[in-house]
Amino acid sequence: MAAASPKAAVALGARLRSCRNVITLGVRTNFDDYPPDEAQMILSAEKIYYPSAFYADLLDAMGKPIFPSCHNYKFAQDKIKQTALFRMLGIPHPYTLVYHGRRHRRERAEALSYPFIAKVPRGSAMGLGVFLIRNLDDLDRYLAAWEGPAYFQAYLPIDRDIRVVVIGKKAAHAYWRVAADGEYRTNVARGGRISLAPVPAPAVALAEETARRCGWNDVGIDICRHEDRYYVLEANMKYGREGFRAAGLDYILLMERLIENGDI
Repeated sequence: MAAASPKAAVALGARLRSCRNVITLGVRTNFDDYPPDEAQMILSAEKIYYPSAFYADLLDAMGKPIFPSCHNYKFAQDKIKQTALFRMLGIPHPYTLVYHGRRHRRERAEALSYPFIAKVPRGSAMGLGVFLIRNLDDLDRYLAAWEGPAYFQAYLPIDRDIRVVVIGKKAAHAYWRVAADGEYRTNVARGGRISLAPVPAPAVALAEETARRCGWNDVGIDICRHEDRYYVLEANMKYGREGFRAAGLDYILLMERLIENGDI
């Protein structure tokens, strides 16, 4: 491996592997598998970037600064924990109920008004694991597809939402995601399209406030507007870069500058 520049940042995960001012070492489950020079580089670095969920807690316990924060990893792809945190902090969020136990899930769902949204609350992304429940048959399909805790959410009849990417303490990019005809999900992976129409300032401010209060510093916050009120739908720590590409923004150059300026 080439000698590290004294000013080069050290990363483990691959997110910054194309950055010229970052040396990416990779994630090795056994720390002893790192060659001595790389192990020393990790131990002596002022900060470790993208340490992975495995090393984030370990480095944090050692007092080593990391980016993104430990909270980013703890809440990634866990809608149940995110919803609980939103409720505790008073962050506007669609009315949501979580139920455990197979019989309990069905009994409680029958008391809800159709339509509503049901989600696979852990490990799902890109619009997968999201169900529009219009009747009992839809509910049974959801319950058959997912044996874990049931996650039921009020249905807001919208055809677009806003993705605000917060990196560090500020929004790095914000754009609309517009659902395809006949589709209730706005995800690009589900046929949604990106619109670069101006994003309302209150939505950006809500995303920045949410990220700050939740301890997330590298996150895509999804926000919708319904009846003149903004709601945080969920947080995506593994957000895509399609919105950056659509706007002609160089994500790698952005990250290089944020690191160089000490913003992350």
